[in-house]
Amino acid sequence: MNSNRHVLRMTFALFLLALLSTALVATVAAQPAPAAAQPHRFASLGNFKKLTQSGQTVLIETSNGWAELTVYRADVVRVRITQTRTSAEPSYSVVATPDAAKYTVSQEAARVVIATERIRVIATKAPLRFRVEDLAGNLLVEDDPGFGTGWIGQECFTYKKLQKEERFIGLGEKTGGLNRRGEGYTNWNTDYYGYPSHADQIYASFPFYIGLVGGDVLKPTVYGIYLDNAHKSHFNFGASNDRFSSFSAEDGEMDYYVFGAPTVAGLIEGYTWLTGRPHLPPLWSLGYQQCRYSYYPDKEVLALAKTFREKKMPADVLYLDIHYMDAYKIFTWNKDRFPEPKRMLDQLKEMGFHTTVIVDPGIKVEKGYSSYEEGLAKNLFLKYPDGTNYTGMVWPGWCHFPDFTNKASREWWGQSFKGYVADGIDGFWNDMNEPATWGQRFPSLVEFGFDGRTGTTQRGRNLYGLLMSKATYEGTRSLLGGRRPFVLTRAAFSGAQRYTAIWTGDNQSNDDHMMTGVRLINSLGLTGMPFVGMDVGGFTGNPPVHTFTRWVSISSFTPFFRVHTAIDTKESDPFSYGERNEEICRNYLQLRYNLLPYYYSAFYQAHTSGLPIVRSLAIEHSFDAKVYDGSYQNQFLAGPSLLVAPLEGNKEVAKIYLPAGQWYDLYSDSIHAGKSEFYHRAELERLPVFVKAGAILPMQSPVLYTAQKPEPTLDLHVYAGADGEFTYYEDDGDTYAHEQGQSVKRAIRLDWTKRRLVISAPEGRYASKFTKVRVVFHGLGKLDRVSVAGQERTTTAVELPFVLPLSKNDPIGK
Repeated sequence: MNSNRHVLRMTFALFLLALLSTALVATVAAQPAPAAAQPHRFASLGNFKKLTQSGQTVLIETSNGWAELTVYRADVVRVRITQTRTSAEPSYSVVATPDAAKYTVSQEAARVVIATERIRVIATKAPLRFRVEDLAGNLLVEDDPGFGTGWIGQECFTYKKLQKEERFIGLGEKTGGLNRRGEGYTNWNTDYYGYPSHADQIYASFPFYIGLVGGDVLKPTVYGIYLDNAHKSHFNFGASNDRFSSFSAEDGEMDYYVFGAPTVAGLIEGYTWLTGRPHLPPLWSLGYQQCRYSYYPDKEVLALAKTFREKKMPADVLYLDIHYMDAYKIFTWNKDRFPEPKRMLDQLKEMGFHTTVIVDPGIKVEKGYSSYEEGLAKNLFLKYPDGTNYTGMVWPGWCHFPDFTNKASREWWGQSFKGYVADGIDGFWNDMNEPATWGQRFPSLVEFGFDGRTGTTQRGRNLYGLLMSKATYEGTRSLLGGRRPFVLTRAAFSGAQRYTAIWTGDNQSNDDHMMTGVRLINSLGLTGMPFVGMDVGGFTGNPPVHTFTRWVSISSFTPFFRVHTAIDTKESDPFSYGERNEEICRNYLQLRYNLLPYYYSAFYQAHTSGLPIVRSLAIEHSFDAKVYDGSYQNQFLAGPSLLVAPLEGNKEVAKIYLPAGQWYDLYSDSIHAGKSEFYHRAELERLPVFVKAGAILPMQSPVLYTAQKPEPTLDLHVYAGADGEFTYYEDDGDTYAHEQGQSVKRAIRLDWTKRRLVISAPEGRYASKFTKVRVVFHGLGKLDRVSVAGQERTTTAVELPFVLPLSKNDPIGK
C-alpha cells in the first residue's frame, strides 16, 4: 500500500514538472528575441554620435553604423553607408577622384550641413537622415523620415521620400515607359533570348536614374542617383506603395552618388565625368553594318559585299558570327569555310568593307587548344571554392571562363586578338558575356579574383560584360598600331561607355519590339551610353516587309546601325524585301552617309560632355508633360537638332507632338509651331522627321562607304527662325592623332535677331577633306551678313545658296 502511494506521489510530481516545463517553454518562446537574433527585421542606421572631417570626406559615426560623405565635385557627393568601419571595395565603374571642390561643414544641435558651391547636404541627427537641396533651399531629394538607410540581413536599403508628381527616368537597358514612376526593376544581367517587350532583367545593368520634380506650379528641380554596387540590385519608384522610392543591393555596401546639376544634361555630364566618357569611335563604325547568324563560306561573304557595291547601297561593315570558327573555338578559323582568311579580308578592304568577328568568353576544354592550354597554365579562369576551374557548357561544349576581374586575365585576353588583327580584323563583337551558359544557372559560389579581393558570382556577374569589354578594347587598341578598334557588347554595367558600343540583344521581329528598342536606346542614352542600337529587322523570326523597311528608316538615325537575324530566318538585308523596299532603304542609308559630318560632330560632343547622340526629349524638355505621354514617349532627338517620330511599319498616319520652338519638316520645309499636337502623313517612304529652327546641319555629298572621299564642298543647312549654334568637328576618323592636336573644330553660330551667321576661325592642326562651304538657308527671310573666320560677306536671298571658298592659309581649307 505504502509503495503504491509512493508511486502515485512520484507520478504526480513528474506530471507537475512536465506542466511547469511546458509553461516555461511557452513563456520563453513568447519573449521577443534580442535585435541581434532577428536578422530579417529592418535595422536602421540609427542616431548621430560623432563627426570627423578629413580632406574631402566627412565621417559620421552612428549608433548602428557609419556614414561617409565625400565631396567629389561641387555637384557630386558620394554617400557611403556601412555597418562596420572598413575600407571601400575598389570600383570598376567610377574613374573620377575628388577634385578638391570647396565645401563647408556646420554642426548644429539637431543637424549637420555640408555645403558646396552648388548643393547642400543636410543630415538630421536623431535619427540620421539626409536631405539634399540647391543653394536656394529647393528640395532635390530626401530620405524617408521613418526609414532612411538600413539593412535586412545582408541586403542594404535606402528609402527616399516620394515627392508629389515626381517622375523618374533612366536605368539604362530597361523596358517600359519613359517615366518609371509606379514601377520596380531588378539589375541582374541575363541572357534572355527573344525577350518579351515587358521583360525586366535582360542583358545590361545601369543603376543610375534621374528624378524630376515640379513644373507648372512648383519650381522645377532635378537630381541624379548612381548606386555603385554590382550585386543584384532593386529599384522601386513607388511600385506597390505611395510613400517612398527606394534602391537596394542584396549584398555589399550602400554606396551611392548624388548629382545636383540644374538640368538633365548637366546630370548626365556629371555622371559621365564620374564613370567615364567614350573614346571617339572609328568613323567606319558609324556606317551601315550587315550581319546574320551566319555568313559562310568566304565566297558567300565576298558575294554579299559585291552585291552591296553593285546595287549602290552604302555600307561599311560585314560580320562573321560563330560559324567562322573551328568548332566554335575562340581565336581560331574554320579552315574549310575560310581557308585563307587574310586574303578574303584584304579583298573586302579593297571594296571598302571592315570586318567584325564575334568573340564569346567560353574557352573550350580541349587538350592541344592553345587558348585553353595558356589559360590553364597561367591560372586565368574562374574557379570553384575548392580551387578547381569552373566548367560550363556553351557553343564549343564544356568550357572554362576567363576571370576578367583579374588584370592578368584581362591582359592575356587582350593579347589573344593578335592573330585576328594580323589577318585584318578591326571590329570585335563581345557576346554571351552575361555570362551565358546552357541551363542559365551560372553557379552563385563561383569565385572571382577581383584583383586580390576574392568574391563570388553575386558581385561578379553584372561586371563581367564591362570587364570583358575593357579587356577587348585595351588589348586591340594596343595591337592595332595606332588605329581605333570597334568594340560591341551585349552585357554591360555602368562605365562600359568607356570601351564599347552596345546593342539591345536578341529581339523579336515585330513592330512592338521595334518600338521597345527605340525606348531602350533612349533610356541607354540617359545613362551615359551614346553608341547604341538594336538588331534592325529583329533577330528572332521574319519581319513583315513594312516593319523591316520602317526599322531601317528609324535606325538610320541611331548611332549603331546594324541589320542582324538568326540562323533559321530568311535573308534580311536592304535588297531582300522587294524593289520598293530596296529603294526606300537606299535613300535612308544615303541620308545617313550624307549626315556623317553631323553625327561625327555629335560623337565628339559625347566624347567631351557625355551628352548622348540619341536624346530622349526629356533631356531638353524635362518638364513638358507631353514628352512622357505614351503617344509621344518614343520620339527622340538625333543629335541636337533632328526630331525623329518613330512609328510602326503598317501605319501611314502619325500622331506627332513638337515641343517648344519652331520646327521644319525635313522633306518639305513646311513650318510647324512648337507645343503642338497634330496628325501627319507618314507613308513608308517618309519617316516623320523635323528640324529645329536655328539648326545648323553639316552634310556631305553621297558616298558608298566612309573611306570614299566626298566632294570637297561641305553643305551647311541653316534653318531660320531662332538663334542656334553648332560645333563642327573633324579628324582622320581612324587613329588617335587627335589626342595630339590633329583635329579641327569650328564654332558656327546663327544670330537670328541680327540676321547674321558666324563661322569661327578653326581650332586645331588637321587638314580637312572639305575646302569649301556651301550655305543653304531654309525658311523665310534672309541673312544680312555672313562672317567666315572674321571676313565679312554680304548676302541677298536670291544669291542663296552660295559657296564660300576657304582661305588657303586656313587649316580646314588646305
